[in-house]
Amino acid sequence: MNAPNVFETMQLLGLQARQASRAMARSGTAARNQALRELAALLRANVQALQAPNQRDLARAREAGLAEPMVDRLKLTPKIIETCAEGCEQLAAMPDVIGDIVGLKQQPSGIRVGQMRVPIGVFGMIYESRPNVTIEAASLSIKSGNACILRGGSEAIESNKALAALVQQALESAGLPREAMQLVPTTDRAAVGQLIAMPDFVDVIIPRGGKGLIERISAEAKVPVIKHLDGNCHTYVDDPCDLDMAVKVVDNAKTQKYSPCNATESLLVARGVAARFLPRIGAVLAAKGVELRCDPESAEIFKKNEPLALDGQAQAAIKNVVNVVPAQEQDWYEEYLAPILSIKVVAGVEEAIEHINRYSSHHTDAILTTDHGHAQRFLREVDSASVMVNASTRFADGFEYGLGAEIGISTDKFHARGPVGIEGLTSLKWVVLGGGEVRG
Repeated sequence: MNAPNVFETMQLLGLQARQASRAMARSGTAARNQALRELAALLRANVQALQAPNQRDLARAREAGLAEPMVDRLKLTPKIIETCAEGCEQLAAMPDVIGDIVGLKQQPSGIRVGQMRVPIGVFGMIYESRPNVTIEAASLSIKSGNACILRGGSEAIESNKALAALVQQALESAGLPREAMQLVPTTDRAAVGQLIAMPDFVDVIIPRGGKGLIERISAEAKVPVIKHLDGNCHTYVDDPCDLDMAVKVVDNAKTQKYSPCNATESLLVARGVAARFLPRIGAVLAAKGVELRCDPESAEIFKKNEPLALDGQAQAAIKNVVNVVPAQEQDWYEEYLAPILSIKVVAGVEEAIEHINRYSSHHTDAILTTDHGHAQRFLREVDSASVMVNASTRFADGFEYGLGAEIGISTDKFHARGPVGIEGLTSLKWVVLGGGEVRG
């Protein structure tokens, strides 16, 4: 598709989206919920049919030499499809926030002033890999009464087209405009440049992918951007702490899945528990082939391997740790998306907070502790979109937060922060209710 045709295509998508957004804004709750339930049913009915286009994407990705974590993100397994369907149903069951009036107060003049929640209008979504994002974005758009233009990565084009067809079928079955969800039909990169520069048609852009993509969108967009650049998430093991719990949580936060942005990339351990905790978590991580990039103090603990309260198998595992390497300064900033973990011993909660606020990407950070005061201080002072106590950072997504799904994660500080669900795709406008009052 040549440049003039890309321009014309994007202008048409924008015009159709704007028109559809007006119909979505006035649509009833029942119609939007019906579309979501129909989409869930269509996903389940087409599990096998979706495998063929997904396999074509996977084969093309491997032939192109795409890194394995990126190939993993492309997979559209029956389990992933079922999760998407459950997300649609969860959204349908949630209350409709559109039209809610909050903070209504009577003023001395006699007028009542409040704020009404309304759809943003049209959002553009630019994302890489993960074809399930097509369903997450579309379902949230439907529930929040918006229209969306989705531009997935070229590596997932076949899967995205198949999923988009199901979304449009669900919209039509509920009497809603099919153009409320449109997929950019071309993989031409010029389409991205057009999408992020159409303020007449697009109200906000949401990039979801690698740091390079998001930096480009943020620099070139002519409309507001909801974004996070990377997910350098921390888990801090405090003194005092339940070490059995800490081993379980840190293991999950790092190894349950390496590729998501909410996986823990950096482990901080209080000096008072380091000698007891590090050999235990080291044995678990060594058995899974995780490379440990350690500061001198944690490296020395692994080297001494004492005192150890481990069984024979764990003792053997920790003694065979050959993947302990010195951490470099860049490691404290790094989002690995791989079986690599940076480790640092800190004096206590104050140093942990200082380290996180300096090196974190402000995505998700957790403290594992039995000290209520330390937990409360961590919650107040860590400057991140999600802050957790005694839980795995892997919970930081919209589905686990009860949002039904998420459009992405925002580490900005305007109205949408953290997992962006229904309310993140809405705006508040002032409403004034009067009875004929005039200003004197």
